[in-house]
Amino acid sequence: MGTALQTARTRLQGLPATFTYSQARKDAHLTDRHMAVLREQGLIDAISRGLYRRVDKALSGDHGPLDIDLLEIAHRAPAATLCLTTALARHDLTDAIPATIDVALPRGRHRPAVNVPVSWHSFDQSTYAIGREHLRLDNHTTIGIYSAERCIIDAFRLSHLEGEDLPIEALRRWLRRRGNIPSTLLTMAQAFPKAQRSLRYALRILL
Repeated sequence: MGTALQTARTRLQGLPATFTYSQARKDAHLTDRHMAVLREQGLIDAISRGLYRRVDKALSGDHGPLDIDLLEIAHRAPAATLCLTTALARHDLTDAIPATIDVALPRGRHRPAVNVPVSWHSFDQSTYAIGREHLRLDNHTTIGIYSAERCIIDAFRLSHLEGEDLPIEALRRWLRRRGNIPSTLLTMAQAFPKAQRSLRYALRILL
C-alpha cells in the first residue's frame, strides 16, 4: 500500500484539479490500483463516471454542490452556456431558485448524459456567442455563462416559456445598478427581433 500510495500521490500532482479517467491513465500513468488507493485515502473524489477531482485543489468560486455539478457539465459539454434563470440568479437579477440548471447549446449539438439535473436549451448558432462569457470553476476549467444583458434579452424573448415576471424583475434590478445604460441593452437586442418590442415597452414603463 505504501509504495502504491506514494507513487500515486506523486503522479497525481501532474493532473489538473478536475481530470478524466483517460487523462489519469495517459497523462499521469495512474493504474486502476493507483486510482483505487487515491480514492480510499480521500485524495480524489469521483464527480461522475470517469470524472474526478483532486481534493487538494479548491474550487475558485463557491464551494457548494452546484459548482461540482457545473464541473460535470463543463467537461461533458464544452460548448455549454449557463442561461435564463440559472444565469440570472448568478448575476443576482432574480430571487428565483431553478429546480434544474439551465444550459444552452448551439442548435443541433449533442446533449450529453449527465448525472446532474439539467434543462437543456437549443439556441440559434448564429447568435450563440453574443454575450457569452466564462465562469471559472477551477484552475483549468471554465463554463460559458451569458452576460446579464444577454440573459435579460433571452428572458424577454422566451417569456412565453419562462413567464412574464422574470424579465421585468431582472430588468428592474439591472436598471438600478450604476453604470448600466439602456442603449447598451437595446444595441444587443437588435440581434434578437423577437425581444425588441417587449423590451422597449418595458423600458418605457420602468424609466
